Amino acid sequence: MSLIVQKFGGSSVSDAEHIFNVANIITKAYSQGNDVIAVVSAQGDTTDELIEKANEINSHASKREMDVLLSTGEQISIALLSMAIEKLGFPVVSLLGWQAGFNTDTDYGNARIEKVCADRIRKELDKKNIVIVAGFQGINKYGDITTMGRGGSDTSAVATAAVMHADVCKIYTDVEGVYTADPRRVPSAKKLDVISYDEMLELATLGAQVLNNRSVEMAKKYNVEVEVLSSMKNTPGTIVKEAARLEKMLISGVTTDNNVARISVINIPDKPGFAFKLFSKLASKDINVDIILQSIGRNPTKDISFTVTENQLEDAIKILEKYIEPIDNSKILYDKNVAKVSIVGTGMETHVGIASMMFEALFEAQINIHMISTSEIKVSVLISSDDVDTALNAIHKKFFSSIE
Repeated sequence: MSLIVQKFGGSSVSDAEHIFNVANIITKAYSQGNDVIAVVSAQGDTTDELIEKANEINSHASKREMDVLLSTGEQISIALLSMAIEKLGFPVVSLLGWQAGFNTDTDYGNARIEKVCADRIRKELDKKNIVIVAGFQGINKYGDITTMGRGGSDTSAVATAAVMHADVCKIYTDVEGVYTADPRRVPSAKKLDVISYDEMLELATLGAQVLNNRSVEMAKKYNVEVEVLSSMKNTPGTIVKEAARLEKMLISGVTTDNNVARISVINIPDKPGFAFKLFSKLASKDINVDIILQSIGRNPTKDISFTVTENQLEDAIKILEKYIEPIDNSKILYDKNVAKVSIVGTGMETHVGIASMMFEALFEAQINIHMISTSEIKVSVLISSDDVDTALNAIHKKFFSSIE
């Protein structure tokens, strides 16, 4: 007998037909003699619809009250799924995040799990119940409901698997696994059988939407083996685990991020400490900076360009304007018509020329590179957002043509 944690996203429980499909997946695993815990997201676009309802009342509602509202989406889905399982004749109980023992910090809207007190889950499993848990939510030290941000149900599932020492954590989605690129944009994309935690974490952070990056961090920390697979097709998915490698593959995937804006600060003093002060101002307001490019000093000035998420652009500009206003001839330029394209793979550590292959693909497609950032297992470039799909397909063909 095994303990299986299954997670189902919003598209998997979007309507009655999908809910009964999920109920069949869960009960099949239970009928094979396994203990089963299922972590479930809100149905379909429920979270977005709840945000719209909130905006109709108060577009500046407190994060605490937004969490009270948004947590109701999962309450609906776990109740409906439990009703479906009851109808199929199986013992089941649904638990909200706080009932399942998810204790979080006090960062409303983007809470992090501090601990999981899983006593209630264990008691229900001892009663031979299937346990349905509301993902995305928990409770803080004040007794308030909190939510974990987009993709938080993935993190809930991995945390449950970790604390319960589950044999496997299966993340069911609307795709069949992790692909070498988004198959909706790159028709030749191939599904990977395995991928390492580090590669999956980079892909998730750089724009791939298959798994939440915080869930991958947690899976790596607690060595939880995760399988990403489709809730609609009975086929093997992609295993995410430690030190996975596909033979002879230089990279594991190509991904894009369109939630990017470039900021350039022109004609600022070329002296020690200025960059530190500039970026510390942004950091103090929780504005994350990604790719950074500094020009060679032109005595007595220099230029610094960097990227931020597009939804933080306005706040970043306000901070920078206040900071450089007293500086003569300095100015701030920004561009929202950009996107980041990245390649990821542990094969980069042992193969030379990976970056040049990427740049060659972009050259052959006549795509200009604005900025470049590298690490041991990834290369990212900033390009015009109009060129994203062309770049994706060109880079993918360059690296994966031998397996197409």
